[in-house]
Amino acid sequence: MADNVARVPSLTLVTPDAMGQGVEPPKPPIQDNDAGRYRLTIEEGPDGFIYKTLDRVTGEVIRQLPREDVVKMRHSPAYGPGELIKTKV
Repeated sequence: MADNVARVPSLTLVTPDAMGQGVEPPKPPIQDNDAGRYRLTIEEGPDGFIYKTLDRVTGEVIRQLPREDVVKMRHSPAYGPGELIKTKV
């Protein structure tokens, strides 16, 4: 009887989101030895809030995003933990 069983390839777990569409589970956070070096700040600008990733040591702005981009990023199926403060290009 076991001879009649077909092989099934492994599948990626997909869970439904609030809109009924499938999304992949979140990716594990990127391990970065300098993670404590960066800081996320949110500043109010003339057209809304601005999200900035700053280097604590140099004060350099690593990444800057308007709120609209952050909202789009959040609702993207490719969004994963750490995307907002990603410091590598």
